[in-house]
Amino acid sequence: MNPAIDISALKRVYVKPRIVAFIPAHNEELSIRDCLEGLADQVLPPNVELDVFVIADNCTDRTEEEALKAGQELDLRVIVLKTEGNKQRKVGALNTAWKSIYGDIMELYENKLTPFQEKYKPAVKAILGMDADSRLAPKALIHLWNGLMSARNIGGVMAKYTMRMPLKKSSITRDDPYYEQKIQSGLYGGAIQRWWTHQQKQDMASWILNLQYHGGSTYVLGGQATLFRPEALQKIVDENNLDGPWQNDSDVEDMLLTWQLQKLKWKTLISPDARCFVDAMRSYHTYRQQRNKWRGGTVDLLTNKDIKIKTRHYGMLWRSQMKTFIDLFIRILFFLLLTVSISTDQFVWSWLWIIPVALASILNLILALKTPMSRPIDVFLGGLIISTEIYLWVNFLTFIQVWLDKLSPYKKDGWAQQYQAENGTTRSKLWQGLGLFALMIAGIVLASIHYREFLTSTQIQELTEPYLRFGWLVLTYLTIFASSVMIYKIWTLRSLHKA
Repeated sequence: MNPAIDISALKRVYVKPRIVAFIPAHNEELSIRDCLEGLADQVLPPNVELDVFVIADNCTDRTEEEALKAGQELDLRVIVLKTEGNKQRKVGALNTAWKSIYGDIMELYENKLTPFQEKYKPAVKAILGMDADSRLAPKALIHLWNGLMSARNIGGVMAKYTMRMPLKKSSITRDDPYYEQKIQSGLYGGAIQRWWTHQQKQDMASWILNLQYHGGSTYVLGGQATLFRPEALQKIVDENNLDGPWQNDSDVEDMLLTWQLQKLKWKTLISPDARCFVDAMRSYHTYRQQRNKWRGGTVDLLTNKDIKIKTRHYGMLWRSQMKTFIDLFIRILFFLLLTVSISTDQFVWSWLWIIPVALASILNLILALKTPMSRPIDVFLGGLIISTEIYLWVNFLTFIQVWLDKLSPYKKDGWAQQYQAENGTTRSKLWQGLGLFALMIAGIVLASIHYREFLTSTQIQELTEPYLRFGWLVLTYLTIFASSVMIYKIWTLRSLHKA
């Protein structure tokens, strides 16, 4: 065939504007169809088409086959790209998709784009980054598109994330021939898993409401569902001499990318209307490893002088770190003061202590009501604040571990630790920790009873009284500060924003 005829014919071909979706998928044969079904349900902008790039990243299962099969059945244009030996995990997979359109500047030999590629490349008006286990709600894509196209300087718009509540495990009968297969699918969970999922969902709702109240700008365009402007991503590549927009320098590659966009004066927003359903961490161990990666990566960015990237959210993130430290310090100080006061018979009850508890109850009750698709039991437990306090202590443990790791000379691979936890190759030490804590409490109680006469003596009381008085004074001022923060949060929740 004469090449000149092809090129001449191609010049008369109009390539419609399109959105391309990048979906990294490592052994996601069970979830990839659900993700693609969500894309098939979307309403596209007029005269805009959708192409889906599934990156089968170092897969050893049937991810590729399931993606192509789903694309055919759902009438989606699905292109599967395969990686082998990719050591950069999600970052490497995303950059593989990027290079398939925009070329690889690291190639030894110059590979000129084909005539079709020359027309296809400028036709890409938006890039949707998604996880293979997430699903867009109907009309989410058109909301993201409208947000991205509302102003020239918007570099990316993120959907609001909502954790999917597992179906009741009790709804499956033991004699169901597909019982084991349904349990392994991750779609079902027991009471503890459903409670744990709601805590994560409420935490995400609180974060989203806070961002919207302060104008809708976000310091992280989450990788589960964000629509990017290709020009903005190309600026990052050019400005930082990269071979792709995503970098493996951080455990939070999506946050690093967002900061670089903001450094180049691009706006990064959260959509008030688009929603994406994502999977929660179903166990304490997997949650801890995920949060260790997230929080550890955030602390690395905040303290890394080599990156030299500061955003308008920089101060807010440091204030968040300080608030977590103060909340933890308040609880530890209260426990110590309470223990010494009771042991030395100097404890005096004050009704003022009810105020922060009442404020916390009101705050969590409102958050539970504002959390999408919350259950009555979630609202009830939110008002009791017991669930929130348990969840908060898990985050305290993560906070402590992250800063201890930061002071350690050894760098941990957050991605590897999360993968190992999700695959079941590592186990948590939750029960050992709870056991040691129970033994410590029992030891304190028994020692207080055994040495009660000595501890309640006048000499000991006079010795400890000044320290207790100073400690309670410090705790009072810290509690006033924490209560003021809760009042401010309650005030912000009066707005009509939806999580």
